[in-house]
Formats: sequence, structure tokens, C-alpha cells
Amino acid sequence: MSDEQEKKERQVSYKDVTKYAMHYWGPNKGFGASAALLMLASVSMDAIVPVYTGKIVDAMTKTSLAPDAALAAAWSAFGIFALLAFLHQGLRICSMYCWNAFAVRNLYAIVNDGLNKVQRFSSDWHANTFAGGTVRKITRGMWAFDSFEDTILMGLLPAITIMLGVMIMLGLKLPLVGLAAGGMIVLYCAVSIWMSVAILAPRFRESAEADTKVGATLADIITGNPTVKAFGAEGREDAIFRAVADTWKKKASWSWQTGVSADAARSVFRLGMMASMIATTIFLWKVGKASPGDIVLVITTFFILGGYLRDIGMHITHLQRSVSDMEDIILFWQRNDDVADATAAKPLVVSPARRKDMIAFDRVGFKYPNTGKDIYKNMSVDIQSGEKLALVGPSGSGKSTFVKLIQRLYNVTEGQIRIDGQDISQVAMESLRSQIALVPQDPILFHRSLSENISYGQPDATQEAIEAAAKKAFAHDFIMTLPKGYDTLVGERGVKLSGGERQRVAIARAILADAPVLILDEATSSLDSISEHYIQLALQELMKGRTTITIAHRLSTIQKADRILVFDKGEIIEQGDHASLMNRPNSRYKALYDMQALELVPETAEEDPEGKRAAAE
Repeated sequence: MSDEQEKKERQVSYKDVTKYAMHYWGPNKGFGASAALLMLASVSMDAIVPVYTGKIVDAMTKTSLAPDAALAAAWSAFGIFALLAFLHQGLRICSMYCWNAFAVRNLYAIVNDGLNKVQRFSSDWHANTFAGGTVRKITRGMWAFDSFEDTILMGLLPAITIMLGVMIMLGLKLPLVGLAAGGMIVLYCAVSIWMSVAILAPRFRESAEADTKVGATLADIITGNPTVKAFGAEGREDAIFRAVADTWKKKASWSWQTGVSADAARSVFRLGMMASMIATTIFLWKVGKASPGDIVLVITTFFILGGYLRDIGMHITHLQRSVSDMEDIILFWQRNDDVADATAAKPLVVSPARRKDMIAFDRVGFKYPNTGKDIYKNMSVDIQSGEKLALVGPSGSGKSTFVKLIQRLYNVTEGQIRIDGQDISQVAMESLRSQIALVPQDPILFHRSLSENISYGQPDATQEAIEAAAKKAFAHDFIMTLPKGYDTLVGERGVKLSGGERQRVAIARAILADAPVLILDEATSSLDSISEHYIQLALQELMKGRTTITIAHRLSTIQKADRILVFDKGEIIEQGDHASLMNRPNSRYKALYDMQALELVPETAEEDPEGKRAAAE
């Protein structure tokens, strides 16, 4: 994807932000509305308070009243003042209880939806995206939404309410002061919004992008720590990260300092407003149109109003920063991936006894997204039910792509792939992949117990079934030597286990899954010779009654395959069993087999189309 395309894709409008917010506010509107109404009531009490501070002063300074009457008037005004103050605080506390319930439900939904959405993005998307960056985007977006809704409903809404209340109250009590204050409030808000949108927004967006890169780079280095240690490259990785962090530091500092400058400008504006309001009131007092209590009213009003005005400037800045930080998670929410379930997708139902052909490639064409290079053109292959098929050929010849398309990790460009007569593009992907057991060359385990990893394809499996599968995979013995046995945590990506141990756990997982289609990507490559011998026996047992596709790098492991497909540049150039291919004149398979037997495997493999694609991205 070009920089221009990525920039275009990243554009999120305020309309998009509003839709996103309403999507999450809707289900919890009861709590949100209650919190907002209670907050508005609390703020209304705050707006009326200055009236009664003025009445207290007027009662104490009016010489026309008898001392007892003046004292009674002062106490009466004070009583209302105190009641308003208590109501203000009490209503605010009740509002916050409702608000906390509202906010936590929204954040819970956002983080769950974020994972739900990202998990279903295509393999192509994940291949071109830093996992650490994705995590950063989801968590940053969640907390940015928390700040966004706090700013809107607990910050801006009360501030707007107090400003309207103050303008009305002053307009009724001192029209000239109310008119001047109203004009300056409108101007203040307009300037604050302009500064936030035109000046602060671009800087906050750049800071957010730099922050994502910091998280992505940090995760990449930590995940690759074994390789870093193997090459003694800690200092080099420190330097790489420092360069990324330096960029973030500059952009973050620039955006934050700009925010401080904007706040300083707003502070000067507020001071000018205070001076003009008090000066106007003094003038009115001089000409007999304002009392000493009115002067106190204006001063008290300004201190209340000034706090809200200071906050509204800060809220607008925070609002823009929140919107910038929410862009990525909103884009996740909006994204409709190419590889998705059809509208009327049905579960895949596999019955090996029903049809002769289990898997069929029907004139399939395919190219990886964002590349113009065809991997397959008009490929047709039928794989029989229960057949043991092997795929061989140099790297980049199309073997891995073949099994990825069966799993529907990508959509075909042309033609159709069917499993048991059902077009896989029309079935639910979860049901499709539950019918396929995969043992990859480099298995990935979760940082969970060995029992949970083995039963991943059958989460309801009993402990007896888990141990039986482990025994068939020759994993039981080494598991029992671990301190917690099957309850042992394997570490991130299974780092606490050796390569051979991870492979045996992956094989046990496939055995327990008991799927009708089995894909083996050189499943014994990480095992020692003795374990490999027994695992091959276990795999032969596992293959019985199942359609098996083996991606073979060591040709010695597939001599018992029913059929071998020889790939080259996305085409099947030969097929047959081991014996027939070895007896064929000028056989490419025989040449590859002989070279491996003599340990003369050529290094002339075509460049991996996926690698080229990833580099192009």
C-alpha cells in the first residue's frame, strides 16, 4: 500500500467519530442520560450561587434596613447559598456513580469488539501489520474513547450549561455586563475550537502515529529477543529503538508544548474578560445602576465561569487529542475485510463416505493482494476422500499457497474451491477451519497450560483424551517430567519448550482435533531421528480415513504418499506416486530426490511471492 493510499485510508471524519460513539452509547443510554441530567442539575446549582453571595453582601451593606432585618436577610441568603452548594456536590457525586457504570460498560465493549474484529482480518492484513502496533492501537483507542466521552459529557456539557446559565443570569440582573460577557464567551469558544482543529489536531495525529511505532518496534524487539541474544545485537537494537523513540519524543514534545502555548493564549483572553466584566460593573455602580452586592456577584460569577472557561479550552484540546488517538480503532470498526463470511454462509458439513472427491480446485486463479503477479492460473485438482497427497517443489513454487487457499486464508481470484462438494467461499469460515487440522513446520503455542494447548481444537476434551493424544504424539513422557505436568505454562509462543517438544504438542493437538482433513507442513522436521520414527508411525495411524495434504521439504518422508504433486512457478508440472515419478524419464521429482539423497539440494529457488509481496507493502 502506498503512503498516499494509507493516508487516505486513515482519514476519520467527525461524522465517523459520532457514529462510533453512538454505537457504544446506545446500549447503555440509561446510565449515560442519568449521569448527564444529574450533572446538568449540579451545574445549574453552581450557576445560581453567585446571586446569593451578592444578596448576602447587599443585606449586610443596606443602611435602609434595621439591623435585625438585615441580619435575617443575610442568614436567609446564606441558607440558600449553603443548600445550593450541598446540592451541587451531592448531585455531582450521584452523577459520577452513574457515569462510572456507563463508561466501564463502553470500554468493556470496545476492547472486546476490537479483538473480535482484528482476529477476523485476513492473513494478508496480519502479515503486513505489527502485532505490537495493533495491540497499542486497540488499548490506546479504548482509553482515548474514555477521555472522549468524559470530555463531551462530563466536561463540555457542564461548561456549556454554566456559560448559558451565567449569560442568562447576568443578562437579567446586569444586561450590559451580560451582553459583554456573552460576546467574549462566544469569541473565546470560537478561538479555542479553531486552535484545536487547525493547529493542535495535526500535531496530535503525528504524535499518535509515532506512539504506535514505538509500541510496534518495542514488541518486535522483545519478541525477537532469542535472535538478538544469539547475535549479541542488544546494542544495535537499542540504537534502532532509540531512533524510533527520538522521533516520538520530538513529535510528542512539539504537540504538548503547542497545547501549553494554546492554553497560555486562552489564559490571557480570560484575564481580559475578567477585567472588562469587573470594570463595567464598577462603572455601573458609580452611576448608581449596580450595588456592592452586584460587584460581588460579578466577581464570584467570573471565578466560577473562569474555571469552566479554563476547562473548556483544556477539554477542546483533550477532545482533539482523543479523536486523533481513536482514529485507528475506528478504522478497525469500519473495516470490512475481503476475506469474510458470505451473507448467507452455512456451516460446512463433511461426510467422507458421501463423495469420492473431498477437495476440488476448479479452474482456480490466484494472486496475492496488492500484487500484479499471478500465482495460479486455471488450476484444477481433485483430491480424493482419504487420499494422502504430498506437495513438493522449490520455495515460492506455490505449495504453501495451495493449503492457505484450502483454509480460505485468502480468496481465490478466479474459479472455485470445494470441500465435499461445498464452495468454501459460501460456508462459515469457523466451521471450515474446524474441519481442518494443521501441524505447521514452526508451531505456535499459547502462553497457557499444556492441556489447554493440546485441547485447543477440542476445548471440551477430557484430561484422559488429552493424555491419550499426547501419548500417540510421544509427548506424554516429556510432559510428565515437567514440574506441573500438563498444567505447566509453556511461555509466550511456547518458548519454554524445545523445537521438538513444541512439534509433538502440535501433533497431539491435531490428533485430538480429529478433523477429516489433515495438513502437515513437514511435521517431523524438528524431531530427533528416534522420535521422528515413532511420530511417523503415529502420523500413519492418524492419516487413516482422513484426507491428508503434506507439504514436503524432505522427500524421504513422503515415499508412501498416494500421490505427489510437483509444483514449479505456480503450476503442477508432475504428479504420481513415488515409484512412478522416480521411473519417469527426465523427472523433476527424481532430480530433486537424487540431489537431496546426495545432499546437493540446489539454492536456485524462486523468490517467495509472499516475501516479495510483504516487501512491496
